Amino acid sequence: MDAADALLEIAGLLERERASRYRAKAFRQAAAVVATLSEDVLRDPARLREQKGIGDSTFEVIRQAQQGVVPDYLAELRGAVEPERRSALRGRLRGDLHSHTDWSDGTTPIRAMVSAARALGHEYLAITDHSPRLRVARGLSAERLRAQMPLVREQSGDGLTVLAGIEVDILDDGALDQEPALLEELDIVVASVHSKLRMESPPMTRRMLAAVSDPRVNVLGHCTGRLVQGSRGTRPQSAFDARAVFAACAERGVAVEINSRPERQDPPDDLIAVAMSEGCLFSIDSDAHAPGQLSLLDHGAERAEAAGIPPERVVTTWGLERLRAWVAR
Repeated sequence: MDAADALLEIAGLLERERASRYRAKAFRQAAAVVATLSEDVLRDPARLREQKGIGDSTFEVIRQAQQGVVPDYLAELRGAVEPERRSALRGRLRGDLHSHTDWSDGTTPIRAMVSAARALGHEYLAITDHSPRLRVARGLSAERLRAQMPLVREQSGDGLTVLAGIEVDILDDGALDQEPALLEELDIVVASVHSKLRMESPPMTRRMLAAVSDPRVNVLGHCTGRLVQGSRGTRPQSAFDARAVFAACAERGVAVEINSRPERQDPPDDLIAVAMSEGCLFSIDSDAHAPGQLSLLDHGAERAEAAGIPPERVVTTWGLERLRAWVAR
């Protein structure tokens, strides 16, 4: 098999499993190096080992691929990584409204995320890097976001429309962490709480109500902020009046995100039921921080299908024209 393809597949599988970002990046870097090398260098073990970005593990993958066999490391991962879950709802998803790049806390450039979305058959992908307050995630200032927007949109083509967006922090008082005029220029605005997650229920409710009442907001991201598994440990869900918040979402046409990351499983099942009863729309999103994580949509689709959410109430089952009309409401 092709060595670069083998390296990229390994990176994607590691990303889907949320393995160390540095391991996955090492294989992506090696694939990029391989793509620049002449056949003479690739066939010369000594010269290949000298190349910056080629380590012991990646060298062995390249060597075995050149021998026409599936590299041992790749074969092992194929057997260990859980395959995608193919639910009926997953088959109806047309795109993804929440993803990150190395402009904030993602691991790869915009182009790599777009390439992976195109390979999955997406009709659209929103790039939604973080806003300024989230400094630990290198949130985008207004200047950086303005610079990013045209670079995102110019990636559209070959059946995929790339949408310029943001995951904007909901500040303590419910205001949004970006210039209002700039938010209006974006294609998608996902609003999420990332700080003071243990705030008392009344002020947290007021905070979230203020955010979803802002006409620029399209999606309420991972609404409870909980973590139920994974390398970051666990974190309890935020307390707020879910019925009031979801009623406001329904009134304003704001979609409640079904976050597909297994470590989040957000909202919990009982809150999905509340959002359903209040008449909410939903957006099944990957919240991908690496190309291989875009495929995590299968987890969100499985949860939404189990909860009985009608596909027509999931905005990411809609075609691009209908999606744009909803955003412009």
